[in-house]
Amino acid sequence: MRDKTARDYLWLVFFLIVFINGFEAGGYQASLLNIGRTYELSSTSKGFFASVELFATMLAPLILGAWADRSNKLKCLKILLSIQFIAALIIIVLKSKILFLGGIFFLGLTTSALQFISIAALSDYFPVSSKKKIGYLTSMYALGAFVAPLAVSAYLRLGYNWRTLFVFVLISTLAAVIGITVSKDEVRETVIGSIGEEKNTGSFYLTAIILLCLILAIYVGYENGFAFFVDTLFAEEFHSAIGKYALSVFWIIMIPSRVLAGHKAHHSYGILVSSIIAIPLITGLITLVSDDVMVLILCIPLGFFCGMIYPCVLNLAIPMSGNHKATATGMLTTATGIGGVVFTAITGYLGDLWNLRVAVMALSSFFIISLISVVLFLGQQKKYNSFIRK
Repeated sequence: MRDKTARDYLWLVFFLIVFINGFEAGGYQASLLNIGRTYELSSTSKGFFASVELFATMLAPLILGAWADRSNKLKCLKILLSIQFIAALIIIVLKSKILFLGGIFFLGLTTSALQFISIAALSDYFPVSSKKKIGYLTSMYALGAFVAPLAVSAYLRLGYNWRTLFVFVLISTLAAVIGITVSKDEVRETVIGSIGEEKNTGSFYLTAIILLCLILAIYVGYENGFAFFVDTLFAEEFHSAIGKYALSVFWIIMIPSRVLAGHKAHHSYGILVSSIIAIPLITGLITLVSDDVMVLILCIPLGFFCGMIYPCVLNLAIPMSGNHKATATGMLTTATGIGGVVFTAITGYLGDLWNLRVAVMALSSFFIISLISVVLFLGQQKKYNSFIRK
């Protein structure tokens, strides 16, 4: 056990890993319009290109969740970061469309696994402060996704290729490997009684986790459908060049909202319900507005409520996962992949069939299912609460 007064930066390495994931995701979203021009893609084809990575995020927990639960998590992270480095290198060096899709697939596989293993590792290595840190950890994804469109816009203006994104991913991945290598493999905190923490029953509440998976699948599906096509939405519907800035605004506002959700962990259920109701209402306004600046402004509350969902779901799921945190976070990550694949493909298809405004509104209608799921989850939460009081 490490002395709590000793300086330790392992949690910063976890933050860096999640930041890289957000940067890659946001950068890919911001680059999709340019990638589409390179490969002459329709909106449907762009949806397919986006879905390749998201499909891999779905597979990763199915393949790697049990492995991560029974293995040393820091070693798992180093192996996956090494694969991520190679995938980024392939995209940078090789120009083939097929090889690009292959590289993107493995980036999706590694970023997905790195995400859920980092969350599980944070809970294992920092058992006392993990709930608050989860808010900050998930905000790092939003920070990376915020910075990436600005970086993409900047280097494209300077004449660099969209592949520059993956140079940044490669360098930061190497930094994360070094950070894990120099960190000691020790639990950082000691749980004394139940102060500030939920009692761990050791039980795995499958029904509750499945309901949370459904909520997260719909949220991430909506988020990806919106984020991957917001630049195209502005370009095609408003003939505006501020789509990348709207994407950045959408992501940056998630940072304070996710930090707030982490600090208000005991109110996760109420915050989750509020967000599920607010998102489709704001989307409805976006589809009715005809001014590009007003849509950009509406991306602020949209991003705020979107940002709340992920940390709230995690804070609700982890106590109910018992001693199988990597399995639970892996299931949740699989759900994000399923939602991302299905909804992003639907967005592209509906965008070609009608227009992107209709497509985005159609996505938001699925939050009705989320609302039903969160009501059903309340029954499972009451069962869990009654058990830990015994």
